[in-house]
Amino acid sequence: MLVAGATGLVGGLVLGLCPAAIPVSRRPIAGRPGVVADFDDLPPLPPAEVAVCALGTTRARAGSAAAFRAVDHDAVLAFARAAKAAGVRHFILVSSVGANPKARFLYPRTKGEVERALAGMGFQRLDILQPGLLIGARAERRPVERFLQWAAPVMDLSLPRRLGSIPAPAVARAVVALCARTEPGVFRHDNRAIAAA
Repeated sequence: MLVAGATGLVGGLVLGLCPAAIPVSRRPIAGRPGVVADFDDLPPLPPAEVAVCALGTTRARAGSAAAFRAVDHDAVLAFARAAKAAGVRHFILVSSVGANPKARFLYPRTKGEVERALAGMGFQRLDILQPGLLIGARAERRPVERFLQWAAPVMDLSLPRRLGSIPAPAVARAVVALCARTEPGVFRHDNRAIAAA
């Protein structure tokens, strides 16, 4: 299994659950051999059956809309193309609730555009996880997200389950469980499906 975004919240948890997984990252991961490269110049990846993409940032952290798209759109699709060339037949994407290529706002529109592009790439199986707000400790500071995590228990009371928060470990466990699925097609998983995986 190849894992992109392995230094992030969900990707790091997936890596911890799968000792044999190969991280694909911009910087080395201590004690874990992998592919270290910029996503705009990826080398050929090792052969694999499954690839997991948990790449993602925020516009605030990236610094601009263009820098955000460079990660959440360009890097994701570059990894997918490299994975396809490496023989990957099953691609798993950690996307977001509300992803929609026609959305007015940058974040859900970018996520939706990526989902649409991946669906056209011809993977035998494509799993798209669309979690709500991820609850978990991140390595980097995200003040707004930290506040939302604090407020999530109250906000969740007034939101449909698919829009509410979800613990990052539950998402990581769902990713690992989906690795074993072989039915062909494109499958989307909201909070309820993720929690039940």
